[in-house]
Amino acid sequence: MKIVVIGGTGLIGSKTVAILRKGRHEVAAASPKSGFNTITGEGLKEAMAGAQVVIDLANSPSFEDKAVLEFFETSGRNVLAAENSTGVRHHIALSIVGTDRTPDNGYFRAKVAQEKLITSSGIPYTIVRSTQFLEFLGAIAASNVDGNMVRISPGLFQPIAADDVAAIVADVALATPRNGIVEIAGPERAPFNEIVARYLKAVGDPREVVSDPEARYFGGRVEQLSLVPLGEARLGHIALDEWLRRSRAAG
Repeated sequence: MKIVVIGGTGLIGSKTVAILRKGRHEVAAASPKSGFNTITGEGLKEAMAGAQVVIDLANSPSFEDKAVLEFFETSGRNVLAAENSTGVRHHIALSIVGTDRTPDNGYFRAKVAQEKLITSSGIPYTIVRSTQFLEFLGAIAASNVDGNMVRISPGLFQPIAADDVAAIVADVALATPRNGIVEIAGPERAPFNEIVARYLKAVGDPREVVSDPEARYFGGRVEQLSLVPLGEARLGHIALDEWLRRSRAAG
């Protein structure tokens, strides 16, 4: 089976490509460096020729509200048009749990726009909505620094390791299109502030984490259930402590 992975050299993409190649599938890791540009449309049809599955893991270089919306709308239209013209039979996109429940987060609004393009395209699809990656805990803490404190919402949080995300995305790529949404999350659910506090302690960061119900997550207010699956979800296997152990061993 030929599978095109857009963003195939990124955090999730490189891991997904490795898993699929290990299964002896023909995998094209598409990126701007390989002459594949979702914004200009360059190389899309050529890369997708003969492909049965396309996995879209592309991400915006800018998180500014207008720029990220333009990226996902333009990229989504170009990718789906190329798929229509080349006969792709399964489109998979990675999105975020809670995108439709946090309208004041510009990035989440852009992902909703991307999802709408997919569901109206006529191409069989599966949208994989993931919780936040464990690999982003450092950046999340850094975005909420207030002096010597880190202000984090006490809303529930269920982060997932990139290895688990890639494994599930690869599994979805080999399955029948759902024409719907699959939600995925880590195995451990706890208050957002507690998980960030555990992470900072483990990496030797002395800053104090303060539970603040008004603290925002990249502009969006975090309610108790904003960032976690509300119903059935596929769970990863790597919890925070195990991820930290693996990270230390790898580093």
